[in-house]
Amino acid sequence: MAPIRRLVLDVLKPHSPSTVEFAREVADAAGVAGVNATLLETDREVQNLRLVVEGEAIDADEVERRVRDLGGTVHSVDEVVAGEELVEYRNQPQDPSAS
Repeated sequence: MAPIRRLVLDVLKPHSPSTVEFAREVADAAGVAGVNATLLETDREVQNLRLVVEGEAIDADEVERRVRDLGGTVHSVDEVVAGEELVEYRNQPQDPSAS
């Protein structure tokens, strides 16, 4: 099976643990080389993060388990890059910003 090289996740999490702790814990998952955690929205009880996870062979199940163990929920898997090479996204004619 082709290795997963990038996951982009929309995650809802409580305020604690912090975004720093959250990113570090996810970065310790098998096959993960790095995590970019971006705070998209916050309210009184929860925060919405975009997690960009990259590595040579990411264990997606372990990443999701770590998110759950930290009290978070994966709302959606917004991007998956799998295979021998990391494929960068290119704007397509159907994209709203391409016109």
